[in-house]
Amino acid sequence: MHQPLAERLRPQNLDTFVGQKHLIGPDKPLRKMLEYGTLPSLILWGPPGVGKTTLAFILCRTLNRKMHHLSAVTAGVKDIRDILLQNQRAGLFQQGPPVVFIDEIHRFSKSQQDSLLHAVETGEMTLIGATTENPSFELNNALLSRCQVFVLEALTEEDLNQMLQYAVENDPELKKIPVVLEETKALIAFGLGDARKTLNNLELLVRHHSGNDALIVKDELVELVCQRKFAAYDKNGEMHYDIISAFIKSIRGSAPQASLYWLARMLKGGEDPVFIARRLLISASEDIGLANPTALVIANATFDAVHKLGMPEARIPLAQCTIYLATSAKSNSAYAAINAVMAEAEELLQAPVPLHLRNAPTKLMQNLGYGKEYQYPHNFPNNFVNQSYLPPEVGLKNWYVPGENPREKTIRYDILKHWNREGD
Repeated sequence: MHQPLAERLRPQNLDTFVGQKHLIGPDKPLRKMLEYGTLPSLILWGPPGVGKTTLAFILCRTLNRKMHHLSAVTAGVKDIRDILLQNQRAGLFQQGPPVVFIDEIHRFSKSQQDSLLHAVETGEMTLIGATTENPSFELNNALLSRCQVFVLEALTEEDLNQMLQYAVENDPELKKIPVVLEETKALIAFGLGDARKTLNNLELLVRHHSGNDALIVKDELVELVCQRKFAAYDKNGEMHYDIISAFIKSIRGSAPQASLYWLARMLKGGEDPVFIARRLLISASEDIGLANPTALVIANATFDAVHKLGMPEARIPLAQCTIYLATSAKSNSAYAAINAVMAEAEELLQAPVPLHLRNAPTKLMQNLGYGKEYQYPHNFPNNFVNQSYLPPEVGLKNWYVPGENPREKTIRYDILKHWNREGD
């Protein structure tokens, strides 16, 4: 039976495993586990194709522990009970409890997750769960408290190039051709950071190749064979910064069509959707701010949704938020205000806190006059009293200047009503 390239190249030990140096490098937690010969219950959280299943396999193989591989999509509680019963009868507990690897463990219902608790807590089994979803949202707190959670990072371009080079140099089938990796950007971009997809695409090129000549891998050939256009995009280079700049400036300029265009360019180029969501959060505060405070709520919800969904579904909330921000009223007044305060002379920013504004938790502080003349606004009409809240050395300042949008016009009116000026 023909084995896919990704399966033929599945690493057998940590030394041939690509990526995740923060977990398997020298003195890192998973390598330390193997050195000490221990294997607690684990949750491996990361995007598709970064090696969660392979890592579980390596841990069990190295420690000579039998691993039972289940998928939460098709398996249930009965399957786990059968494994435990089978191991009890076979007397395999001499090698330690069975390791039950559950792929896509987030697909288990809450009650199914609860059914694992006793066996995990008593050590009747060692659980390794793999998930692409945020465990904080998808797994029971009780189960999480009994497992160590390790976050696997998306594979970098360097990781994937290393993997491709290893493939052409070590796979017996590829060595017959041979394969020359002249260009790999399209191959890596089409894989979307997924090692399995990337290797599958390489294997597709090999099957497409005819003749006895070497297979020269170029972006143009990858486009032809994969039937996709490669959008040139360097996530670590100048284009990365140019396109995100164009994206944010389009939102700031209230241009939804252009904003969507730059968003699509980034997503097609394999940009990290979390990076985009983070920039939307910044834009919601910097460019929209007090003109529409709900924008920050929307952007924050988008950030959470992107974490939960991953690609390709994350493109939908990203587009929704992009359109919302681009079509919203704009104001940079909060951004300008905090910058203005922080730009003040150092001596002003070191001025002592006025006595009436200080906290007075002790008798001594009260005797020193801390908080003595403070007037509690809620004791006055309209919950307002005209008192100074700035150090005398600072004087009167107008750092915050309300914008001309409808909401801040109301704020401007309220400030003038209370203070007879645009400040406090």
